[in-house]
Amino acid sequence: MQAATPSAEPIAGHSPWRLCVAPMMDWTDRHCRVFHRLLSPHARLYTEMVHAHAVLRGDRERLLGFDASEHPVALQLGGSDPVELAEAARIGADWGYDEINLNVGCPSDRVQAGRFGACLMREPGLVGDCIASMQAAVAVPVTVKCRIGVDEQDDYHDLERFVAIVGTAGAEVFLVHARKAWLQGLSPKENREIPPLDHARVQRLKAEHSALTVVLNGGLSTLRLACDALGPLDGVMIGRAAYHTPYLLAELEHALFGASQPLPERSDVLHRFEPYARARLAKGDTLNHLVRHVVGLFQGLPGARAYRRTLSERSHAREAGWEVVEAAMAQLVDGRRMEEAAA
Repeated sequence: MQAATPSAEPIAGHSPWRLCVAPMMDWTDRHCRVFHRLLSPHARLYTEMVHAHAVLRGDRERLLGFDASEHPVALQLGGSDPVELAEAARIGADWGYDEINLNVGCPSDRVQAGRFGACLMREPGLVGDCIASMQAAVAVPVTVKCRIGVDEQDDYHDLERFVAIVGTAGAEVFLVHARKAWLQGLSPKENREIPPLDHARVQRLKAEHSALTVVLNGGLSTLRLACDALGPLDGVMIGRAAYHTPYLLAELEHALFGASQPLPERSDVLHRFEPYARARLAKGDTLNHLVRHVVGLFQGLPGARAYRRTLSERSHAREAGWEVVEAAMAQLVDGRRMEEAAA
């Protein structure tokens, strides 16, 4: 099913990874990605991580289904078995994904127990075997998302060694979260906040491996931070900020791709999301699963708090439909009127 606005063609002279939205568990599902595409025609979108074994044995429509408007869209896989990963990558490519990404950055206990995610940074040879096997199975790019280090491996040369070994196996694109991960003692949330950011380490990696595509992830919460960090790098990857303040994607689209048109009105973005949402509601999806991704769209504007409250309180009802969103948007109009009256 085609959403209201298709993704744009790549721009000559720009890396395809110039602007990316990070894979985020429980957040970047198919509905979120359609909404993000409306904000940024050129951003590269990533699925939530899916374990290779689930792809082989699970409900593929539920795990892999996506809307045509999401292109370019990447499937992020978890796992450490080269054979399983190759088969899952082939299935993902057959489903139409534009890229297959290997997760070498998630630090959760469950992921470590399964010997995948960030703990694989200790085994660059195995990661290289996985990449080589996946690349042999598909024609689309196979990329790596990693950290700058894990535990005591917290030196530039540890990162450089990892990249050199995995790069020799065939990886050409590295999406690097500029924090190391503590595999014990910190929760996944704490691992996104406590280890200090080191953007300079990622920039050095690009400077010393200019042939590689290197994308920076971590701490890029504003337009200025993202644009300033880009520098010599091939791209920036936006995570939580893209979810909590999604209009940032429209601002980044405008700044990074030289958009000739003015920034879109936020209400227009929501109206363009409506046909997709109504179609999914008709298929049995619930409103709260659709609109939870748009709660932050009007962050900072008059009436935004009432807008969020209306969505949060009314979207969970079984019979809730698009009229709940319209009621929430009315709160924005009332808020604007109150602000104008006060002025």
